Amino acid sequence: MTEQTQQTLIPLYNSKGDVDAFLFYPYLFNGNGDWIGFVTSKRDVYSVLGFYVGYLSNDRRILRKRATSTLKPRLQPPPRPKRISPPPHSPLAPLMSELTFSVIDVLLEEPERLHTSDGGDQREDLD
Repeated sequence: MTEQTQQTLIPLYNSKGDVDAFLFYPYLFNGNGDWIGFVTSKRDVYSVLGFYVGYLSNDRRILRKRATSTLKPRLQPPPRPKRISPPPHSPLAPLMSELTFSVIDVLLEEPERLHTSDGGDQREDLD
């Protein structure tokens, strides 16, 4: 496998500096290795059900505008990936910029937006 085709597991941090998710492009996983969402080529983050969650910042956080005037349309999620085995240790968080009041750190303030495929309150009823 060449260096260009080899994908790496990228830790994603919350604003406290804790690793709360992993990116194995385009898939997002939680600390247990369960699939919780996906990222588009424009760095938009979506849940496993295809709902817009936020965007991936340069300092590896998932951020969202507190008040969104226009929501992005629901996307068809990619095929379900295999579960991963996250590493036991991750690098320290990079220096992070201060967030303004209008921006939310999703992993810290609204982690329920990124749930596994069998959880969450936006699932369709089975009736």
